[in-house]
Amino acid sequence: MSLVLDSKVPPGPLDQKWSQHKINSALINPANKRKFTILVVGSGLAGGAAAATLSELGYKVKCFCYQDSPRRAHSIAAQGGINAAKNYQNDGDSVFRLFYDTIKGGDFRSREANVYRLAEVSANIIDQCVAQGVPFAREYGGLLDNRSFGGAQVKRTFYARGQTGQQLLLGCYQALEKEIRRGGVEMFPQTEMLDLVVADGHAKGIITRDLRTGQIDAHVADAVILATGGYGNAFYLSTNAMGCNVMAAYRAHRRGALFANPCYTQIHPTCIPVSGDYQSKLTLMSESLRNDGRIWVPREKATAEKLRQGAIEPREIAEEDRDYYLERKYPSFGNLSPRDIASRSAKEVCDEGRGVAPTGKGVFLDFRDAIERDGAEAIKARYGNLFQMYEKIHGDDPYATPMQIYPAVHYTMGGLWVDYDLMSNIPGLHVLGEANFSDHGANRLGASALMQGLADGYFVIPATIANYLATQTPGSVTASHPEFKRCKEQVRDRIATILQVRGRRSVDSFHRELGTTLWDHCGMERNREGLQKALKEIPRIRDEFWENVAVPGNASELNQELEKAGRVADFLEFGELLCHDALHREESCGGHFRTEYQFTADDEEVRDGRTQPGEAKRDDTHFTYVAAWEFTDVGKRPTLHKEPLHFEEVTPSIRSYK
Repeated sequence: MSLVLDSKVPPGPLDQKWSQHKINSALINPANKRKFTILVVGSGLAGGAAAATLSELGYKVKCFCYQDSPRRAHSIAAQGGINAAKNYQNDGDSVFRLFYDTIKGGDFRSREANVYRLAEVSANIIDQCVAQGVPFAREYGGLLDNRSFGGAQVKRTFYARGQTGQQLLLGCYQALEKEIRRGGVEMFPQTEMLDLVVADGHAKGIITRDLRTGQIDAHVADAVILATGGYGNAFYLSTNAMGCNVMAAYRAHRRGALFANPCYTQIHPTCIPVSGDYQSKLTLMSESLRNDGRIWVPREKATAEKLRQGAIEPREIAEEDRDYYLERKYPSFGNLSPRDIASRSAKEVCDEGRGVAPTGKGVFLDFRDAIERDGAEAIKARYGNLFQMYEKIHGDDPYATPMQIYPAVHYTMGGLWVDYDLMSNIPGLHVLGEANFSDHGANRLGASALMQGLADGYFVIPATIANYLATQTPGSVTASHPEFKRCKEQVRDRIATILQVRGRRSVDSFHRELGTTLWDHCGMERNREGLQKALKEIPRIRDEFWENVAVPGNASELNQELEKAGRVADFLEFGELLCHDALHREESCGGHFRTEYQFTADDEEVRDGRTQPGEAKRDDTHFTYVAAWEFTDVGKRPTLHKEPLHFEEVTPSIRSYK
């Protein structure tokens, strides 16, 4: 029998749902809050904000991260900015416009009420962060500055040069450290969650491993919050930190939490191209660079070939011989077209043989015109640290020669299914930030990840978690519950099994093989034949992993190969889920692009000028729903559950950026 997925979206007009929901939500008095313990897994913007805020409210909080410090969470890597509907530029922005841009940017595959709440809360985030001392960029007169990001025609992105995530995380970190010092938060760094404990149908704890000593512990609580980021590293090469993984979310999935829309993976168009077969990760160049940089390739294949051979320099190519393809195809948005569209367009020109990197997989991001218009010092003030990073990695000076960029895996819109209160289908398990599916649909607009993480942590979960806790008796489940003992034994058995293999292949070799399979068959483009091939390849790779993986050392010490092995083992199961989801969704939308489902010259929508050949072709009749998957067993097809998406304020339409 299919589960009934109750989103718990409150009734009433869209612009009143959140305020009315807060009024109607349960309250817990200050004396009783002190009796509840909440576990927060993850210390990035979502997890750190939640831990600090819940502690300030009076709850007892335990916060866990596998890094050596909360301030090293991957949120620190975000560069370009954070969106908010402040309309400081007086250019027509509003809460509704941010809501609509986000819904449209996600190709009408997200829940209206959650997206509107995100837009509504966004303005509060900026006030919160300014009060914390976050050094946002300011105009000459001292007012906060804004710039544009993809998928929007207004300036709503607040930024701190090219290190916005770092500055926001420092503000969040200081709030968290204050609560640690006060005693409201107990911090567990270098501690990895290995399992979720579901006692009597409710999430009541986690099993962890101390990464320094190998000690396995059980932590008991009244509620659990996962804020553990996305799963982009399933592809091996991505812009994520190498430690980023799917373990916490996937272990919760194995315990019964539904995984929603895993095939919605985002390819970022502005990354430094791959340089070799044994590269360990990719480097993102902020989308903010597309404010002033112009993207182009040569018009002719022969010219591109000369560039690749080093026979000519980019500056030698005349203006009329350049194809500014995004400006040509999408004149209204130009170089700030949404990420999925810009990425596919880059792949298209490279597949035509007009790519410019040595591998042919690259396009130019050129600041010549901006430097001539505004001066090198102005460009340096906006992007100086990004230009410096590019020069150190690539070896070219972006002030003198165009950057080379190419799309790469970046963000994941899928995640554990949650309702309006951010609670999963497992009572007591709440999921925040990139780890849930709730806000971005099939494609995330740039500068919206930081917005969601801080909205969930600072403003949403503190107001909604009481709806669950008010139904619970504090401390009703203790470590003596048999489920804690059972879960600890299963964790130890899994670790022992990995160590006992003593095979001949490294963990990284399996991860790289899985990543190549996913990128080739479930990456920027997918089709039925490729996905079916991947669904045969992944089980083969997984079987060999458990027969031939080499993990040196033991479990009672710092053992990074053991850490990686556990994470890759989960990727090898999760990759199959990702492909099942992509195969079942017989349409193209946002970051999910099936080559069988794209507009052609014969379609009426192309003939009447509403779109053009090659654009994603949605099927609103059959696929306007959240696909939430239930774990059955390793190697078996998961069970699909559907949450229909209803649109009351917007009408799904052809997603045109012309």
